[in-house]
Amino acid sequence: MINIKEKYTKLIKAESLRLGFLSCGISKAGFLEEDAPRLENWLNQNHHGQMSYMENNFDKRLNPTLLVDDAKSVVSLLLNYYPSEVQNKDSYKISKYAYGQDYHFVIKEKLKQLLSTIQTEIGEVAGRCFVDSAPVLDKAWAAKSGLGWIGKNSNLITQKTGSFYFIAELILDLELEYDYATTDHCGTCTACIEACPTEAIVAPYVVDGSKCISYFTIELNDNLPQEMKGKFDDWAFGCDICQDVCPWNRFSKPHNEPLFNSNLELLSFSKKDWEEITEDTFNKVFKNSAVKRTKVKGLKRNINFLK
Repeated sequence: MINIKEKYTKLIKAESLRLGFLSCGISKAGFLEEDAPRLENWLNQNHHGQMSYMENNFDKRLNPTLLVDDAKSVVSLLLNYYPSEVQNKDSYKISKYAYGQDYHFVIKEKLKQLLSTIQTEIGEVAGRCFVDSAPVLDKAWAAKSGLGWIGKNSNLITQKTGSFYFIAELILDLELEYDYATTDHCGTCTACIEACPTEAIVAPYVVDGSKCISYFTIELNDNLPQEMKGKFDDWAFGCDICQDVCPWNRFSKPHNEPLFNSNLELLSFSKKDWEEITEDTFNKVFKNSAVKRTKVKGLKRNINFLK
């Protein structure tokens, strides 16, 4: 006879697949003991650069029961964003995750639907949705729930689909059946470490965020450091190098989320189009895009640095 935890777990996993998520894994909510010293050391080394928000809510990052009262389960979800189209070769580059609509809104809506179904089908369940906007160590939870392993480039990697996907969480006060962590399959490969033009992967599994092209082009508010001139490989927003060279990403398959369909006008941009971009064009092209986070001023700064 099926037990109640198994029934609820099957319901949540089936509904997550119906909503278009790539996969769903579930962990018991509690303190992330192994991650605490790693996070503390990473912060002490100033690998977060100007991302001061990473210093905040240290305890909450490691313990979801401080985010949701009486939390019992962390439901981790992956949503594929790998595009079927590519950018114009004569162009400044942006990360693949920004080809379509801003993922925050797309995923939040799916999470709300999932939580609503849980509450309708199961009853009074308290929970919160998290999409890269709160103190949650999403990669750690995804790895703990068996959705992949954290690779040498610090991204979550899966054998079947690589690493081009978003990670999101539902933290619930509901006991469920829990999954087990998978094993590491990076082996002796160091492709990501060798390919990073700014040497941001300072050791296997350790990324100095303050040296990452994504940090420079998105997070940094100051002028770009002159010692990095010529090292950005034409990346104007984000960077996919350490994912592009990962052997596991040869198994990446295009997503089937219409809202992530590539903005074809954006993909057709030449370097000249980027260099001459106006505020009006920026607002039109990037209206619903994650790129708008840099604002036109930040994007122009990045492009001028690349010229």
